[in-house]
Amino acid sequence: MRAVPDLTRFFNPRSVAFVGATEDTSKFGGRVLKQMLEFGYAGRVYPVNPKYKKLRGHACYPDLAALPEAPDHVGIVIGAERVLNTLHQCAASGVPFATIFTSNFSETGNDRGRALQAAITGFARESGMRLMGPNCNGFVNFVDGFAMTSTAAINGPRKPAGDVAVVCHSGGLGQMNIMWRAQEAGVGISYEVSCGNEADLDALDFMRFLIDDETTNVVMVAAETISDGRKFEAVARHAADREKPIVMLKFGRTEAGRRAAASHTGAITGADEVHEAAFRQYGVLRVNDCNELYDTAKLLRKRKWPRGNRGAALTGSGGHSVMMADLGASVGIDWVAYSPHTVDELRNLIPDFAAVSNPTDLTSALTGSARLFQDALNVVAQDSGVDVLIPILVAPTVAAIEEVVQLAAKLEKPMAVLWTGYCPENPAITAATLVARGLPVYRDALALLKAVRATMMYGDFLRRIRRASTDISQRPADIDMSLARTLLNTDTPQLTERLSKRVLAAYGLSTTREEIASTPDDAVAIARRIGGEVALKIESLDIPHKTEAGAIRLAIEGETAVRRAFEEVTAAARGFKPDARINGVLVQEMAPPGVEVMLGIASDPTFGKVIIAALGGIHVEILRDVAYRIPPLTRDDAHLMLNELRAYPLLEGVRGASRCDIDALCDTIVRLSWLACDLADNMAEIDINPLRVLAQGTGVRVVDALIIRRNCA
Repeated sequence: MRAVPDLTRFFNPRSVAFVGATEDTSKFGGRVLKQMLEFGYAGRVYPVNPKYKKLRGHACYPDLAALPEAPDHVGIVIGAERVLNTLHQCAASGVPFATIFTSNFSETGNDRGRALQAAITGFARESGMRLMGPNCNGFVNFVDGFAMTSTAAINGPRKPAGDVAVVCHSGGLGQMNIMWRAQEAGVGISYEVSCGNEADLDALDFMRFLIDDETTNVVMVAAETISDGRKFEAVARHAADREKPIVMLKFGRTEAGRRAAASHTGAITGADEVHEAAFRQYGVLRVNDCNELYDTAKLLRKRKWPRGNRGAALTGSGGHSVMMADLGASVGIDWVAYSPHTVDELRNLIPDFAAVSNPTDLTSALTGSARLFQDALNVVAQDSGVDVLIPILVAPTVAAIEEVVQLAAKLEKPMAVLWTGYCPENPAITAATLVARGLPVYRDALALLKAVRATMMYGDFLRRIRRASTDISQRPADIDMSLARTLLNTDTPQLTERLSKRVLAAYGLSTTREEIASTPDDAVAIARRIGGEVALKIESLDIPHKTEAGAIRLAIEGETAVRRAFEEVTAAARGFKPDARINGVLVQEMAPPGVEVMLGIASDPTFGKVIIAALGGIHVEILRDVAYRIPPLTRDDAHLMLNELRAYPLLEGVRGASRCDIDALCDTIVRLSWLACDLADNMAEIDINPLRVLAQGTGVRVVDALIIRRNCA
């Protein structure tokens, strides 16, 4: 991973050159130059094009060598084949940054385009220059007044700088669907970046800069791909440290979406389920559409974090209260009962026939009282059991609006306002004008409630990472990494069950007692040493899935039964695969009763090794009740992971069943996560299925396991 770049002069250059500038605004180069100058850039501008002596009142230069100084930033709009030569000219002049608008690189999907992009990537690595693009639409810096883009979204007087930033791979989507519409809704933008193919600088580099930017409180991201999972983790953790939320619209949920992403920027998207899990793990708030980005940012930018998921709504309409109750519950908001003091105070304000419930219907009495809504709102605002306050306005007076604005400003808890109507006294006061003043106002209930829930989730995430009792850098005790690495150092594509369990045992996982038998007599002797019922399984590298071969017998007890089982599993293996290499028969203790889960390690193209947990046995493939996390994990991470499983109540005990040893299971997951980190270069996959989770206080047992070595799958 390269050092974190300082992008200050990238976004706010003292001077800028533009290669491919023209007066013709029907061409891309003409539009970029026009927007740069009309946006109000105060620095020195050097158009570069040998066809002109002057452009828009500025001297135009034939090439970069003719410039009177080395600019901080160079924009490039020329043919793809000429880009690399221009970059060499930049480097020769000492230019630190360039933005390549030109297309026909890796997004084409052909070898020529990929080779051209690989060449400029190599140039960036060798020269130290930092590049945005190619195939991008530049950026807009509202804070310092610099734009290098062709978009019509910034036409007209420059919008004031705000506290929300946008990073997007796409130009049109980021600049119109997100930036322009956010500004239309009253959300002020600090920066917008449309970074294209990411041959060098990627979305994560820009996100890091924006997280550090003092004017930016929320970063909205619309991404087709995440270039580097570990780099993403570092950026997300940095955002959490600074309490600056990242709201993510990540494309590629479906196969159709993944194909579209590949054709757009040449991106490769990883498994969506893994991305989803990584977002939850690192506190990134995922949304599903562009409007959800800025709707969520409206509330998050106040940086007031709820202490829980308890909301309170006040309205003068029974219909609104019922709608809010249903929709809020559907997204996970708890309409908490008010404290006795709050109930008494409200009863003094509203008619006797009205029930004091939450959401609160202030009834038609609202129309006959100039103060009822404000007074009731102030009462509920003081209830310590309410985490988020939600006033519902219909046709408020100017005075009522101002009181809501002032109350929101002084409250420590967040407030989100649903305004379904307008202001009869002054129709010029709109939701957008109030949002521009900093008040989170929404026109639709579901949009508000989703934003409230996202803010609650972010508050919960911040509390969780602060109270984490285990430092993520601390691996558990009694791990023998050296032994595990030695055991993995074989010349076979996969390990036998017995050897796989020895690797797991080196990391402190509890496995079943077992020995290998070469003859029926050996099997009888081993069964006698183990005692009680045993399982017999064929051991063969050529038969990794013994159940499919019928080469397994369970709950066998007694000499005759053991001999018969030995012969049966051997015959079944021979019948299933006559040329299989058979090491013998594994005689194994039968694990005590418990709930079976599956744990595993898989490889993801974006995030590397991934920990998997699911209900065990055949249920994994049928029910698809699976949770994912990126290692290493804390015990808290492991417990949250398990809680995502629909089958989790089985571990807690249902219908009289005993509670399972969830603590031991969490410890096992943590140890497995460190194995994934430590031995990533030695193994590709691990499948522990089943892992028997025993009664509380009695631990777990690895019943079966398979390790596939790296590059040998």
